Amino acid sequence: MKKRLDFQPKLFTIWKNYSKEKFFTDLMAGIIVGIVALPLAIAFGIASGVSPEQGLITAIIAGFIVSFLGGSNVQIGGPTGAFIVVVYGIISKFGIEGLAIATVLAGIFLLLMGVLKLGTVIRFIPYPIIVGFTSGIALTIFTTQIKDLFGLQMAEMPADFLPKWGAYFQNAGSVHGASALVGIASILLIVITPKFFKKIPGSLLAIVVMTAVVYVLKNYMGVTGIETIGDRFQIKAALPQPTLLAINMETIHFLFPAAFTIAILGAIESLLSATVADGVTGDKHNSNTELIAQGVANIVVPFFGGIPATGAIARTMTNINNGGRSPIAGIIHAVVLLLILLFLGPLTQHIPMACLAGVLVIVAYNMSEWRTFRSLLRNSRSDVIVLLTTFLLTVIFDLTIAIEVGLLLAMLLFMKRMSEVTKVSVVKDEVDLSAEGEIYHEEEKLNLKKGIEVYEIDGPFFFGIANKFDECMKILGDHPQVRIIRMRKVPFMDTTGLHNLESLYRLSEKEKIRVVLSGVNEAVRKVLEKSGLADRIGEENICSNIQEAVQKANSYM
Repeated sequence: MKKRLDFQPKLFTIWKNYSKEKFFTDLMAGIIVGIVALPLAIAFGIASGVSPEQGLITAIIAGFIVSFLGGSNVQIGGPTGAFIVVVYGIISKFGIEGLAIATVLAGIFLLLMGVLKLGTVIRFIPYPIIVGFTSGIALTIFTTQIKDLFGLQMAEMPADFLPKWGAYFQNAGSVHGASALVGIASILLIVITPKFFKKIPGSLLAIVVMTAVVYVLKNYMGVTGIETIGDRFQIKAALPQPTLLAINMETIHFLFPAAFTIAILGAIESLLSATVADGVTGDKHNSNTELIAQGVANIVVPFFGGIPATGAIARTMTNINNGGRSPIAGIIHAVVLLLILLFLGPLTQHIPMACLAGVLVIVAYNMSEWRTFRSLLRNSRSDVIVLLTTFLLTVIFDLTIAIEVGLLLAMLLFMKRMSEVTKVSVVKDEVDLSAEGEIYHEEEKLNLKKGIEVYEIDGPFFFGIANKFDECMKILGDHPQVRIIRMRKVPFMDTTGLHNLESLYRLSEKEKIRVVLSGVNEAVRKVLEKSGLADRIGEENICSNIQEAVQKANSYM
């Protein structure tokens, strides 16, 4: 029963205290969020290299599943700007079917993360890595929108970041004036709308106004060259039929890294969004249930032609700000998008591409977190290295490499810092007990007889510090009669530390040197007992404090 409750969706727990008033509030919030999500779903779909229709389908299906099964009351799921770079890269390498398979695999990974209760582990990813790849994605999104924003006439668009900017400068003379005006006007409308209309989203107002303006310019004033969605895509006012995917071990092998990237990115963004929402609403989400919902959504969506989805911070905050407090609002948002697709879908073909580019430029600016990026540059050198490495790898190469290298670099730097913090010291004549927590008698110093040495390990005894302990032993090179290993400040010990301690014991035993352990905590004691080293050393030689250890050592003299 407990396991079932651990993964119980929030939707199943609201009915007891749910009222008509709450439903009406959720209804209005869901309608507003659905309207806000419309231009974003279309823009994210196009920027990802698929049709606007596929962006809408993703928002509908994933939005419904995430709200129905999720572990947050207010989370809104759908396509997000963070996936644009990843999706575009996968499509360019493996095609649409490759993207679908990678998304299904990512959904399975997310599902397993939730079932194995790894929701809290995702939170341990270093913050500089998150800011680094988020800012990198923002810059990449901005770069991809320059062509449509200014209506550049380019025969070929390079895939990589630096060649793309080179091509922009080479074709700077082909700017289409009317398209550029539409794009810039869209950005200005989005920026100034909140100052006059608190409830109307700027992106929606920009699309409505600019679509109407461009329609008049093209049909009544003879202006040509302003590209619209209808010039590139044909939107069908219906949900697509599910299709099967050709999944085999060969495709899994090729798409595994891409799927892993989608899963990690989806987990980070969805749990980050849910955490931000908790801070505003005072609620508490279930991270494992949320990961399961995200996994199911990403498994189902590809069979209908959709793209990867996750929790969307902007839409979730829109839901909260408009009174949404239950998953019903998210379900209504999905229904609103479905109705728009079925009855108003063909009208979206008149939306100008420059306007959508303006929407995405604002999305990129909001994602960039440039203020946070700037403040992190004032942190420690290791944090700056991780931040800049992740950022540059995201921009120049791809997100998969950036996350892998960023995590590896962060772990190496963390181990380096830990090894620098952990110290090994040797005492031969007396042990100073002043200002310590192990004083059981009146004396502040313990005198050591000749032939007794105390080795104190201050910090975790793990593989990063084990060599330092060995080096200390080699430098001394002496042969006492008793070695006291003082471990009161060792919070944990890993396999390498255990191996080094065993090696020390074997060497000491060979040289007829007694070994006494002092101040061993419960966690370290369990490691010793499980390995059998505790029995070999002898329980009588594992003392709770330094006074007992010195007494035991004296008895061996």
